[in-house]
Amino acid sequence: MEKCSSDEQGKELLLQSQAHIWNHLFNFINSMSLKCAIELDIPDIVNNHGRPMTLSELVAALPINPSKSHCVYRLMRILVHSGFFTKEKVSKNGEDEEEEQGGYLLTPPSRFLLKDEPFSVTPFLLAMLDPTLTKPWHFVSEWFKNHDPTPFDTAHGRPLWDYAGHEPRMNHFFNEAMASDSRLVTSVLVKDCKAIFEGLNSLVDVGGGTGTVAKAIAEAFPNLECTVLDLPHVVADLQGSCKNLTYVGGDMFEAIPSADAVLLKVIK
Repeated sequence: MEKCSSDEQGKELLLQSQAHIWNHLFNFINSMSLKCAIELDIPDIVNNHGRPMTLSELVAALPINPSKSHCVYRLMRILVHSGFFTKEKVSKNGEDEEEEQGGYLLTPPSRFLLKDEPFSVTPFLLAMLDPTLTKPWHFVSEWFKNHDPTPFDTAHGRPLWDYAGHEPRMNHFFNEAMASDSRLVTSVLVKDCKAIFEGLNSLVDVGGGTGTVAKAIAEAFPNLECTVLDLPHVVADLQGSCKNLTYVGGDMFEAIPSADAVLLKVIK
């Protein structure tokens, strides 16, 4: 009896171990399905529908090849499981009888994926899942064996910032990503953390990108002189939208403009 119990526990452990590996192995499906939903405008389509949207209604609204229509259900099943959509029973009056179907609705997280959402994280999501930034993950093991400073160098043959300086597309989507990632935390910062700015006359945001954070601070505290320091190609042609905001192109490892406070956000 004890032997049978031990055998059963051993089999269960083997299955759990395999399932654990599979869960990690296929985790990328969740993020890539989310990227697909964004590129097909599914969050906005469902939101604009104004009521629970059935699968047939969604398929009809999507800009897809009709031969792929039967695959939309599988995509939505993943997104529902991931918590980005929910299903609610809706009643549809057919010609003969009432038919109950599941209708898709947004969840609180998916509202941050809408185009007109002020705190939309869509630019950040699309940037982080762009092949340019996912490719280095395929070179991590090779990077451990060589002398390159980062896996990005190994994958692309040059540092990320040098690459962005010569590739306008990446420079644009990376800056947009950093800006979208900053809006929500900045709104909380200037509203609920005002005390940390008391007594300051000047502030420099090091690696401040296109100035999303510094602009919000400058507007909230008009007597605070704010400076954005970033690489020349990042701040090229940018001008302060308010009198107390300026941009400086430079390298933080060489020199940082003098100020009462230095702001560092997500510096890697």
